[in-house]
Amino acid sequence: MSHKALVFPGPGEPFELIERATPKPSTGQVLIKNVTVALNPVDYVIQHLGLWVDYYGYPALAGIDGAGEIVAIGEGVQGWNIGDRVLYEALYDPDTMTFQEYVLSDAAQVAKIPASVSWEGAATVPLGFATAALGLYQEMKPRGGVALTPPWVEGGHNKYAGKAAIVTGGASSVGQYAIQLLKASGFSPIITTASKHNEDYCKSAGATHVIDYHDVPYPELPAAVKKITSEPISVIYDAVATHDAQKAVWQILSPKGKLAVVLPPAVGKAGEASEDEKEVAWVFGSANLFSNYEFGKKMFAGITKLFESGELKPNHFEVIPRGLAGIPDGLTRLAKGVSGVKLVARVAETSGNVGGAGLKEAIPPQLEGLRQVYPVGKLPEF
Repeated sequence: MSHKALVFPGPGEPFELIERATPKPSTGQVLIKNVTVALNPVDYVIQHLGLWVDYYGYPALAGIDGAGEIVAIGEGVQGWNIGDRVLYEALYDPDTMTFQEYVLSDAAQVAKIPASVSWEGAATVPLGFATAALGLYQEMKPRGGVALTPPWVEGGHNKYAGKAAIVTGGASSVGQYAIQLLKASGFSPIITTASKHNEDYCKSAGATHVIDYHDVPYPELPAAVKKITSEPISVIYDAVATHDAQKAVWQILSPKGKLAVVLPPAVGKAGEASEDEKEVAWVFGSANLFSNYEFGKKMFAGITKLFESGELKPNHFEVIPRGLAGIPDGLTRLAKGVSGVKLVARVAETSGNVGGAGLKEAIPPQLEGLRQVYPVGKLPEF
């Protein structure tokens, strides 16, 4: 059996649709027929640089976010049935990357999608949610999070009631899920940065105050926050993580406070306390990679609980045309900047020629940090 897959034959080379062999699930795995897949900025970087591809070679695939139906179950898998609706996060392996019709996933690393959640909405969740959750709840270490108690475990829901928090980039996928998780954890006020036209989007996620970064550039953010609250702010999630943003939130962070950043730290040193005992954690958003694996199993179970309680809402999304064939043009759009919406492809709608003008353009500044983070072709070792 074979299936359609969107691949690229070398770094920066245009995508093409091919037929590749459909894998069979091994012990502990499930085979998923993708219904929808979502696009992320890192997909553009994977294609442009060949990021992590030496781990498995060319022709290479991209795609981290997926949602679909379980169609086969490996030995030893319990609690899952053929036809179950699930979402999952890929693990930098050709049989798990999402820009194709069928994928494998560890059964422990999928979440059941309630009937109330659309396929398109479900596909927006995995990477953005995992990046937010790991940054807030994974243990503090050089590549981890700020070690709060997750809201899906006993005693975690509303545990931090009355404490203030900040999220930069509240209209981004990661920012949206960070706001929702902080709200489920009880934080208030929750202050975020976003453009004015995304204010309602951020408030619907749980932000109590939205600061327009066009009117208030990041060097002026500390003064703007002081006008909102005089309470100490001990938790900040920086989903923007430019140098200006990091310097501003580091200034705001109270002594003994903890900061999560999604790009290399420009303040403090990851995993080490500063003189006033502030700490910064550098987040890597794969919940099923190495040291995050055990956290990921509990997190995926927690996703279903948060969906069912109504505390988790998918990102706003836009469906791109032509399914897998439309992804390259979608990634070009994404690389140039897409605000307040997640681009999603319906796999069954795959048709026509593969687009992709501009795939060899320079990596946008907001993604340039990824070039610094990882040696090209090497999977991170932590």
